[in-house]
Amino acid sequence: MNTHAFDPSPQARKTSALDTAASWWLTSLDRLERTTAADPAIRVLQRTIRALPLGRARELLRGRPLGHPVHPVLVQVPIGCWLSAAVLDAVPGAQRAATTLTAVGLVGVAPAAVAGWADWADLPPEQARVGLAHAATNAVAVTCYAMSLGARLGGRSVRGRMWSAAGLAAVALSGALGGHVAYRQAVGADAVPL
Repeated sequence: MNTHAFDPSPQARKTSALDTAASWWLTSLDRLERTTAADPAIRVLQRTIRALPLGRARELLRGRPLGHPVHPVLVQVPIGCWLSAAVLDAVPGAQRAATTLTAVGLVGVAPAAVAGWADWADLPPEQARVGLAHAATNAVAVTCYAMSLGARLGGRSVRGRMWSAAGLAAVALSGALGGHVAYRQAVGADAVPL
């Protein structure tokens, strides 16, 4: 029996709203996993990435020597920089530091993205579909932060902060999608025996 069914307290309503949101999110992800519309493009992209002559670098990008993927480690640079920039945006006189962190975060995207694509190229269809949505959301985040950096460097700090806020929202969504692939769908690197 649902103990919150007849409980009019604010806590019961809050839990119910959270349960509703979680249910909606998981249902949306389940639909995304089953949607085959992007499968032809996914197959072409995966074949193209797997055909790249990366040699041993592919194993390093996949994190096999570590026994776990490198992508989640590398994303800490842009996420950390951008979250720190958001904090500094609230501190008077810290615009220059926030601009620097925005730029460093953009530089840190490249290695994280390359490692992510190397992982993604070997995913089965359900995971690849969510992974493609994760990558598309990352592209939105990077675009927002590039716009933020341009505005900041052009002396338009309010606009720069607005673009950063939009970018951080995209990063949060992307992280939720990436977390779904990594944890709910249980994707990881194959450890190489020593």
